[in-house]
Amino acid sequence: MIDMLETSINETASYYEIIISGEIDAGSSISLDNELEIAFQGEQHNILLNLEGLNYISSAGLGVFIARLEEISEKSINLVFYGLQENVKQVFALLGLEELLTIYNSKKEAIASLK
Repeated sequence: MIDMLETSINETASYYEIIISGEIDAGSSISLDNELEIAFQGEQHNILLNLEGLNYISSAGLGVFIARLEEISEKSINLVFYGLQENVKQVFALLGLEELLTIYNSKKEAIASLK
């Protein structure tokens, strides 16, 4: 069974949340990039990425986040990741992304970090 990428949106007055589940591979990374584009074009500068349901991410998926680092800085976007499963967390750590991205264990911690 192929575990496809699924996303949903939770928008509040305080933040824009993208809930991601399934797998991010070369094919589905385009869909992820489109979701980020929509979020980045909006008025909300606090963007949460809920990765609790994400069980696999390829280098192409990671590339989506890395490619947007400059835009995140230029637009003063507060992009916060949370809920990484252990295998996904290891991939982020292996590539040093914990130093470049803001990552929390829980939604409560992620929300508390918002400015």
